[in-house]
This record gives sequence, C-alpha cells and structure tokens, in this order.
Amino acid sequence: MNEIIKALHRRKSVRVFTEDKISREDKNSIIEAALQAPSAGCQLLYTILDITDRHIKDRLAVLCDNQTFIGKAEMVLVFCADCRKWLSFYKEAGLQPRLPGPGDLLLAVEDALIAAQNAVTAAHSLGIGSCYIGDVMENAEEMKKLLQLPQYVYPACMLVFGYPTKQQEERKKPERFRVSDLVCENGYQDKTGEQIREMFRGRTGVKTYEDWMEAFWKRKYESDFAKEMNRSMEVYLRDYTFERGGWN
Repeated sequence: MNEIIKALHRRKSVRVFTEDKISREDKNSIIEAALQAPSAGCQLLYTILDITDRHIKDRLAVLCDNQTFIGKAEMVLVFCADCRKWLSFYKEAGLQPRLPGPGDLLLAVEDALIAAQNAVTAAHSLGIGSCYIGDVMENAEEMKKLLQLPQYVYPACMLVFGYPTKQQEERKKPERFRVSDLVCENGYQDKTGEQIREMFRGRTGVKTYEDWMEAFWKRKYESDFAKEMNRSMEVYLRDYTFERGGWN
C-alpha cells in the first residue's frame, strides 16, 4: 500500500481542534490543491467562499444544527456549485444563454465536491484535520442572505479545518463496509434480506438489527434536519425548474 492510499485509509473527520494557527502558506496550498481537481469540460463549475469573519462562522454554526466547533475552526471553506458565472461569461460575449437546468446543477455539484475532496486530502497530508458539513444546505433563505448567494449559486458543502487534538488523532476511525457490500458488477443489484443482515452483523452492538435500524432511522432519515434539508433543497431547485423567472 503506497503512502497516498495509506493516507486515505487513515483520514477521518475531525471536530475538535487545537488553537494552533494554519499558516497562510498551508492554507494557499490546500486551496490550490482543490483547484487541481478534474471538472466537467475544465469549466470549474464552482466558487469557493473563504470564511474569515468570526461572526459569519458563528452564525454558520447555528444554522448548521448548532455545531459549535464550526465557529471555532481555524479555516472554513464553502464550496458552491456555481451555474451563474458561465452565464456572465457568455453574456459578456454577446450571447444569449439558456437558463440552467437540473443537469447543470448536478454537474456543478459534482465539480464542487471533487474539488472539496482534493482540499481534504491535501490538508491531511499537512497534518491538518477537516470535517465535511452537509448541513450548509439547510435554512436556505437565511444561508442565502448570510453568504450573499445569488441565483444559480448553491452551497454544495462546507469544510472546516484545524489541527486535531490528541484525542481526535487517537480516536478510532469508524469501520467501513466491505468492498463486496458496496460494489455491484456491471449493474445495480438489490440485496436480499440475508445479505443486508450480513452487512450489519457485528455493527449493532447489543441491539438487534431491528432495534438498531429503527433508532438510526429516527436519528437520521426521519430527523428534523433531514426534513429541513429537503425543504431547503426545494427552495434552491426552484431556480432550475420550468416554473421560474429569468436571470436576476
């Protein structure tokens, strides 16, 4: 196993940071690494927001389900799927581009997340921890105002960075599923009940499969934050449907 693959196996989310500062050089290296990620047609359909204002960080922490460590993070980047900037480029050339559709949005989200993962990997190589914050897609109206997000710009994910505490470094990484659990050859294959239970064998502690799954279902899938996430996505998607106004 080479060093890059070892690093990918070792990397885990960090939610508690030391007070050590991230140097300007390392910060720039992380952002530059993000920009080296592949993108659709080399369009780089994303914009990165570098959040340096402490008040904005604190507000983000509140809007993202009161995760206070966000406000304390040394470095916060929001990766926005940006279907707006190329409209500006086209209009500058005197063209009349169509309005973006759902496919454009998903393509931009792919670009943004690939770039974000490059940043995560680069940070880990520098000894800097990171954590993805998907909750940035919640509270759409307030998030748009806070981050000054115009039409056709969607916050695909947020990353917080900092040096991990000793406890976080030593914390065991959650065990992943096996390759055979997640890989289907040539086409999608539904799992049988027996295969599903085999996937979770040894993962439910003292609980039965049914009890563990019910608790997880309530905590995640039926949670208030999941419902808010879906409501907010409906708000963002209005710009990409047929029932919409023009570009503003």
